[in-house]
Amino acid sequence: MTPLPHRVPAEVFDAVAAGGGGARALGLLARAEYSRRLACAYAVTAGARELGGAAAEAAEEAWETLGAVRGTDPDAARAVLTHPSTGIALMDLLARTDRARAAGTGGAGLPVHRFTALAAAASVRAGLPVRLRWPLTDDGLFLPSLGRPRLWPARPGGTAHVEVTADGTARAGVRGPGTVPARTVVPRDPHRTTARWQGAHRLAVLDTGAALLLDDVDPLRFPGVREPLGLSTDDVRRWSRTAREAARLLRADHPRTYAELAAGTRTLVPLGGGGTTSGSSAEAFGCVALSRPSGAAGLALTLTHEMQHSKFAAVLHLFDLFDADAGELFYAPWRPDPRPVVGLFHGAYAHTGVASFWNRHRTTAPDPADRAVAQTQFARWRSAGREATRTLLASGRLTPLGERFAGRMLDTLDGLCRLPVPPEAARRARELAAAHRAEWTRRNGTPRPLSV
Repeated sequence: MTPLPHRVPAEVFDAVAAGGGGARALGLLARAEYSRRLACAYAVTAGARELGGAAAEAAEEAWETLGAVRGTDPDAARAVLTHPSTGIALMDLLARTDRARAAGTGGAGLPVHRFTALAAAASVRAGLPVRLRWPLTDDGLFLPSLGRPRLWPARPGGTAHVEVTADGTARAGVRGPGTVPARTVVPRDPHRTTARWQGAHRLAVLDTGAALLLDDVDPLRFPGVREPLGLSTDDVRRWSRTAREAARLLRADHPRTYAELAAGTRTLVPLGGGGTTSGSSAEAFGCVALSRPSGAAGLALTLTHEMQHSKFAAVLHLFDLFDADAGELFYAPWRPDPRPVVGLFHGAYAHTGVASFWNRHRTTAPDPADRAVAQTQFARWRSAGREATRTLLASGRLTPLGERFAGRMLDTLDGLCRLPVPPEAARRARELAAAHRAEWTRRNGTPRPLSV
């Protein structure tokens, strides 16, 4: 494998730093993430090779199969390697491999089966004739980016096997102790749940042909989330209806954000419990975990917020924007706890996008009450983002490139802060900011002068 450099044009870097970037920037970041996943897969193979034994054999087979798919159908390999859970699986496997090498414990117990499952999924997508098998674990038989056959029981101790024939037909099955031998054909459309197959649900198809998926199946769909929620047909319909409405809202009122959303397939991971919760992971580019949204505007805001985090995480995979964390913690106007530089930078960038969302929503929301709320939220988060960004620039921890990035953020926030808002909205925003600071100080003590 010969690495090639990724180059980010200055105008694209500045556009991303200003809070946007559009489809061009998202495409560039996605290509960089693909390269990162490829490099990680190779590093897993090289690490397992040093450990030797069954782990080395399985990793070599998976790497060779993946290479064959890349040579036959590069889009199939890309679709699997850029799937959000692939990043989680590969980084976890790489970390475990490194620990095993350092400890000299060999490859026993390494979850190399996840690498084999990635290669199998890529082969299925490409229609590349292959036979692969791996030991069943708690993951069951799962093909990343595709789904799982409905086979019962399929217990640890058995064997998963996938076969792709010369005509491109793929069959997946299980056999061995504790399992009922069975197999099923992998459907051409893996997002149509049937009696024999379960995959992520396609909620909406965007203008570019990219999909919004709802994934409650993948065992590695998001860090810390493994058990399915058991979504009903009605649950999926509600998610789908809200997703389509949110996409229409973004397309009509927030075209730049919609362009970023539609630049590639996005996966939503539903979270249980009450309240409004959302999150993203640096290793799961394109994925948003969230509780069920109450409406289209709420989902549109969540997507805006988390896509900012996703973009920033991808930027940090390419560039050093700040020096190694020296332990300083700073006040963040949206958190109850002190934050390190990386957390403050992440949050400030996300709230640059949030403030821009509310700026548009305060003029486009059809309901006067919603517009009034949007005015307050706009005033609140533009000031919070600006305050945090100025803290970053004064911290002495940013690299020259980080100062340039934060400087573009500040330009955007300064422009937003110059826009007029109704006096009542400005007053309410100041009250909310003061209440947050007072509660933060009660919990954590008086913030350092630098962060005030």
